[in-house]
Amino acid sequence: MGCKRAQGFLEKSAAEVKQTTDATRERRGPKEALALAHTVKTIVVGRGKKVIRFDMRNPPDDETLLAHLLGPSGNLKAPTLRLGNTLLVGFSEEAYREILGRQ
Repeated sequence: MGCKRAQGFLEKSAAEVKQTTDATRERRGPKEALALAHTVKTIVVGRGKKVIRFDMRNPPDDETLLAHLLGPSGNLKAPTLRLGNTLLVGFSEEAYREILGRQ
């Protein structure tokens, strides 16, 4: 459900998408999720109405990160977007407006 809402938001905002990956075909587990997390400066996680931010210059422990990055399947949550040095995980309209508004 979040993927469809994210896709709709991106279409309305006319954001340029350079690469997409089908999360049902290409799964990213804990190791890959942590590797991706450590390549950005900021992680913004949407959880329902709640938005959680991590400053990766002073990152939390891996267990905390994984609790926010992985879905019930044990894989990286979808949708996940990388925008420069920011990683958006899950869908939060508030977070998308904030981050995409800066691009």
